[in-house]
Amino acid sequence: MVQQVVLDRMFSALADGTRRAVLERLGQGPATIGELAAPHDMTLTGMKKHVQVLEDAGLVVTEKVGRTRQCRLGNERLDDAMAWISFYQRLWERRLDGLEAYFLLRPPADAPPRGTDA
Repeated sequence: MVQQVVLDRMFSALADGTRRAVLERLGQGPATIGELAAPHDMTLTGMKKHVQVLEDAGLVVTEKVGRTRQCRLGNERLDDAMAWISFYQRLWERRLDGLEAYFLLRPPADAPPRGTDA
């Protein structure tokens, strides 16, 4: 159950384009809330809400430095999400491989039924 809560928070955080852009930006190094908000033409309060969602998911860590709040990537790497995605990727690949084999082994629709001479 705990794993589901972690995944729910992570996927919810990643569902928003602004938050994904914040993670991309923080991949280049730490930034303040103001620096994160500027390219999105967003208020500091609006960006703080986005950062809070990312922080709750463990994807971002913030620290008060003087009058600003410094943000950096969190310790939560997307390992849990990647494991979940990989499981379902393998599952669907096996299913699609089976479907492909079925169609490759199946006689063409216009071929006479087996055991009869046409």
